Amino acid sequence: MTDHKQDDVTGIETTGHSWDGIEELNTPLPRWWLWTLYLTIIWGIGYSVAYPAWPMISGATSGLLGWSTRANVAQDIDAHAQKNAQLVTDLLGTDMEALPQDADLNRYAIARGGAVFRANCSQCHGSGAAGAKGYPNLLDDDWLWGGAMADIEYTVRHGIRNEQDADARYSQMPAFGAILGNDDIAAVVEHVISLSSSDFDAALAETGAEVFADNCSACHGDAGQGDRSQGATNIADAIWLYGSDRQALTQTVTNARFGVMPPWGGRLEEADIRAVSAYVHSLGGGE
Repeated sequence: MTDHKQDDVTGIETTGHSWDGIEELNTPLPRWWLWTLYLTIIWGIGYSVAYPAWPMISGATSGLLGWSTRANVAQDIDAHAQKNAQLVTDLLGTDMEALPQDADLNRYAIARGGAVFRANCSQCHGSGAAGAKGYPNLLDDDWLWGGAMADIEYTVRHGIRNEQDADARYSQMPAFGAILGNDDIAAVVEHVISLSSSDFDAALAETGAEVFADNCSACHGDAGQGDRSQGATNIADAIWLYGSDRQALTQTVTNARFGVMPPWGGRLEEADIRAVSAYVHSLGGGE
């Protein structure tokens, strides 16, 4: 039913529709609202003409003003680079071991390195560099390959056990599950636990000491303190990369571990490699 008529109470014409006797008034929009709508349409047309707006096949309309957020960002980046150009030059030319002696340059390197770390390294080592299972904690002083500035820079540049860089640090623990029996593995695990804990089976650990001396001491040392020259872990300091419980240690001895770090030499700028090395060195464990 579409019977247009005038409402007796308001004097406004109805829409002509009726639902169960209920009719809707065709109340006109307020003038201020209409003028606001017209102005927004005019403003929208003007904006699309002046600024980038309409998507095309290979890009978008550039607008009469030629404004571009990407161009603005590029200008800001260039301005920042020019502002720090001398610091970058100094960073590239300085001896990394002497870097901490230059307070201003060291401060810049650490700040820049922190940004590089958060963008490229935090995915594995964590935003606070505390690491996780299988990913080293960079806040302590327990280093597989050395914690001096030059050692850290080399590790960052070439990585560990990767196939992309011929100079990557490399070490490989044998999977003793194919060499030792289960009893010997259980015994050597108990001996390893005894090196940093008081909760162990003394008799089994004594048996494991012989297995350790015959199979493990060549890399980890007689006292289990490791060997940085070959990336052998210190297993006597209660700092563990893959876990210290018997199950985790048994898995490590049986199957070995083979963590990989990519080489950043071909991915980062030289200044970024030096900066992130300085940042890691400053975290507390640097030597």
